[in-house]
Formats: sequence, structure tokens, C-alpha cells
Amino acid sequence: MFTGIIQGTAEVVAISARDNFRTHVVRLPGSLLPGLEPGASVAHNGCCLTVTRIDGAEVAFDLMQETLRVTNLGDLTVGERVNVERAARFGDEIGGHAMSGHVLCTAEVVDVVESPDNCEVRFRLPGEHARYLFTKGYIGIDGISLTLGEVDGPEFSVHLIPETLARTNLATRRPGDRVNIEIDPQTQAIVETVERVLASRDR
Repeated sequence: MFTGIIQGTAEVVAISARDNFRTHVVRLPGSLLPGLEPGASVAHNGCCLTVTRIDGAEVAFDLMQETLRVTNLGDLTVGERVNVERAARFGDEIGGHAMSGHVLCTAEVVDVVESPDNCEVRFRLPGEHARYLFTKGYIGIDGISLTLGEVDGPEFSVHLIPETLARTNLATRRPGDRVNIEIDPQTQAIVETVERVLASRDR
């Protein structure tokens, strides 16, 4: 489980790619290294990955075909940065909302509106997932726990404070970029349950 509170960004320092499989190596912030061992879970842009190798601050992770298909991690190049969060431990503060690290899909950035001390970013989800969007609901964007602003069909906006921009990679996002999306599990469960109940009444 993850909290959606990003602990830093990590630079991608190496990528080894094969058909439908790749390994990438990131340089983790020193604060995330104590106690880290192979087999541990670290979220990259909100996607839960498993540590496979540790060499000082450089840590390797394997990405399978499904991960490359569903997320934006297959788009990464050396030098880019990913949002990182180690798995939550019992007793940790849940400052965002509970997140699984299982990415549902990606969304496209369609607009970025910057003003002093504020930044509004607008995204477009694949249409079939628009039913999960509710104003003031929770959403995970590249691993960041955020509150939905305006919702218009498959498009929605979020409002970012300077601290979020400084702590994460969202400050670098521009129209056309893809971000990983995790829908709040409770919202997803409620929507799908209501849909099943209504469908059964129509039979």
C-alpha cells in the first residue's frame, strides 16, 4: 500500500530493453535507501515495482509487458525523473489516500494554466473510465494523491500548490504527455457495484 505522498523524484540512469520487457535503474534519494532490500516495493509514477538489485544509490527494477502496456514507464528515457514512494508501513501517517500502486490507465495532459502560486492542469481520460470521475473525489496522478477539481466528461482538472510542484515531476508535464492514473479504490467499487445492481434490475 502507498499513501500518495511523494517522497522525492529519482533520475533514470540506465535502461535495458528487450521485447515486451525492460529493466531500468534509478538513482534513489539517500533518504529512501535505509533498510531497502531486494524484493521491496517502490512506486514509480504510482506504479508498484519490485527492487531487483541495489548498487549504492542505484536501484534496478524489472517492468513486464503488462506494466509497459498500461503505464507511462515504457516511455521513459535516461535522464528523466520519476516520482517515488516506498511502501507504507504499519503506523505510517496516511497523508493522502490509500493507494494500491496498481495503475488503471494513462491520461493525456491537455492544458497547463500557471499563475502566481497556483497551477491548474487539465487531463483527458479514456472515455470508458470517465464514470469514476467526481468533483472533489480522490485520484492518483503519477503516484500523487490529488483532489479532483472540475469534471467535464472524460476531462478533469487538478489544482497544484507550489509544494507539490517542487516535490514531484508534475512541474515538467506539458500538453501531450501521458500520466499514470489510479482511481480511488472505494470510488471504483461503489461505481461498479451500483452499475451491477442497476443492470440486474433491467433484466
